[in-house]
Amino acid sequence: MGESSYDPHRLGRHGEDLVARWYVERDYVVLARNWRCDLGEIDLVVARGGALVVCEVKTRSSMRFGHPAEAVGPDKQRRLRRLTACWLEASSMRPAEVRIDVAAVVNNRVEVIENAC
Repeated sequence: MGESSYDPHRLGRHGEDLVARWYVERDYVVLARNWRCDLGEIDLVVARGGALVVCEVKTRSSMRFGHPAEAVGPDKQRRLRRLTACWLEASSMRPAEVRIDVAAVVNNRVEVIENAC
């Protein structure tokens, strides 16, 4: 049996790198990547001014299985809200605004959906 060159962890990490760069190019500061607590993991936490953004990154090699953002359904959205509260509790930040974005990456193209949850 031949080995596949497809590595979902590598693809996901590449997508997270692209999204982090997307935010930095827009003057955000990356505060955390792959932050974990008992509830799960946050892919990316960034800030600009008084705004804090938690971003869920979904990366696909193609649209064959649909748009990547479709993978963030109601259960995942609830979990992201709980994870955001957990991150805020663990940090010393008290931002004026908190936003949860979903970033979809397909073929190195980044699409950020602001206030997705």
